[in-house]
Amino acid sequence: MCGITGIFNIDPRKLVDKEVLTAMTTSLKHRGPDESSHFIDGNVGFGFQRLAIIDLDNGRQPFFDDTKSIMLMCNGEIYNYKELKLKLQKKGYIFKTTCDIEVLVPLYVEYGIDFLKQINGQFAIAIYDKRKSSLILARDHFGICPLYYALVDNVLLFGSEIKALLKNPILKREVNLTGLDQVFSFPGLISPTTMFKNIVSIKPGSYIILKDEIEVETYWDLDYPLPASQSHMQSESYYIEKLEDLLIQSVKYRMNADVPVGFYLSGGLDSSLIGALMKKIAPSTNFESFSVSFPAAEDKNIDESYYQNLVSGHLNSIHNKIPFEWTHVQEKMTEMIYCAEGPLKETYNSCSISLSGAARKKGIKVILSGEGADEFFGGYVGYRFDAQRQPSNQPKTLEELMEAQLNNDLWGDPDFFYEKNYFEFSETKKAIYSEGVNELYSKFNSYNYLEIDKSKLAGRGNLHKRSYLDLKLRLSDHLISDHCDRTCYANSVEGRYPFLDVNLIEFVKTIPDHLKLNNLIEKYILREIGKKYLPKSAVTRQKQGFVAAGSPYFLRKNNEWVNDMLSFDRIKRQGYFNPSTVERIKKHYVKDDFVLNLPFDNDLLIIVLTFNIFLDVFNMPDFNC
Repeated sequence: MCGITGIFNIDPRKLVDKEVLTAMTTSLKHRGPDESSHFIDGNVGFGFQRLAIIDLDNGRQPFFDDTKSIMLMCNGEIYNYKELKLKLQKKGYIFKTTCDIEVLVPLYVEYGIDFLKQINGQFAIAIYDKRKSSLILARDHFGICPLYYALVDNVLLFGSEIKALLKNPILKREVNLTGLDQVFSFPGLISPTTMFKNIVSIKPGSYIILKDEIEVETYWDLDYPLPASQSHMQSESYYIEKLEDLLIQSVKYRMNADVPVGFYLSGGLDSSLIGALMKKIAPSTNFESFSVSFPAAEDKNIDESYYQNLVSGHLNSIHNKIPFEWTHVQEKMTEMIYCAEGPLKETYNSCSISLSGAARKKGIKVILSGEGADEFFGGYVGYRFDAQRQPSNQPKTLEELMEAQLNNDLWGDPDFFYEKNYFEFSETKKAIYSEGVNELYSKFNSYNYLEIDKSKLAGRGNLHKRSYLDLKLRLSDHLISDHCDRTCYANSVEGRYPFLDVNLIEFVKTIPDHLKLNNLIEKYILREIGKKYLPKSAVTRQKQGFVAAGSPYFLRKNNEWVNDMLSFDRIKRQGYFNPSTVERIKKHYVKDDFVLNLPFDNDLLIIVLTFNIFLDVFNMPDFNC
């Protein structure tokens, strides 16, 4: 619902510069163009850009307690605020607005930091507690709302996006090589790492408290039960009915708004089911739905228009089809990187920006979407591969032994395969990095900075291991924070994700594996629910992966701008990559018989290309060892 930012000087004698705070706040106007506000109390300053969704006439932030000793801002939505409000009213608290965020101040006063455990929502929260001279920054369970901070010379800066922090002149711009290495190695950046040295992303389900120093704490994490504790199972119908009830409640929560609500419709099961439940809850409403289509003949294999039209017709939605061609990718690539605040390994964010732009033009401020189902219901092909993989009795080669050792270091299991052979891929990375960068490799190697709680993997089956890693490495920071939050707010639209409801997921983790992946049928239990609401062909079709135009496409088009961004001279001058290696990859990618098997292959040059755009957009320095 907004963008938040602020400055906290640990030295109480040092006052906040209003001009700097205003610049930081204004940089987030795209997140909240409806209203801007600032509040400075000596050494503390909060800035707020509002996207008005609930209680349009009120809701200006920050909120305070009666004594003005607690100051709070929140980007996001508190879905169970009505229940919390009723509980607090019984304790004597009085409310002045119908805004959902207002409940957070009395909730904090009543329960302290444990108030986070009572919230069902998506949020990034900042609290200044004058009584304790402390600042608290907290992020929601799944990391839907991003929140960043930097501590420089006893000054803490924070914001919903990094660009707000960069408006403060005390912050030096430096590339974080661990962040770059994460983008090469994993689906994307992983909290607390960012692409900027000294700028930290608060991890999902975590908070920090700053008094004299920073304390980092976790208040929630996904914790699948051990197999031994799942000996007693309920009937299949029990799990289906309970899941359906929780999904309906989750969708109902996320439909709550004083502005029009729409939904994205990819044509797949997840978004179709969300749309169907919206229709069940409000049968007289014809919701606006939004889809990207690919009309070009050569893109027929990825175009899902048939299923989009089928489901839209079934739900009687007002369907908005956004035709997209790969020539549009270049037009949006700079905006895409500006939004993501870092390099990407694919270009589909360009389509997402077009989607939110279309929603905003139709007056839709709130969009529901189906993200999260694949990660919790075995939706990706990796879950099927795990189920089919057989242990080998053959002696391992030296390279296989090294892979097993690295798997053990990363996941606590030498035989668990996630995404790629990481030991082998180390050589690929070293080949593409420059000589100077390689001299520092042991210091920034992202394998050594992966903050995964391996105790949440130990003793679990492969489906739960992969689900936990998909949440941590793919969903939270990459798909939800970068791909969804940023591309929605680029056009002042708020995305909401019914599958990412903490009550729902606490139940989902108890559902037996065979109801998620059943005889290699992914998302089995969701399909069973979908049969009640959707056409059969929309329910039974297999997941279709979405692949956007990559670097081979641009190279074969002999695009002048791309050629310049990947030129030998530019690569050499910037110093991060080996220009000779980049040239060899370019020649390989343009061969007539070359095809990138996405998403299984790495489009190495799209990372190089988007990193170079990142350097330009954020005025980052060339490498200097």
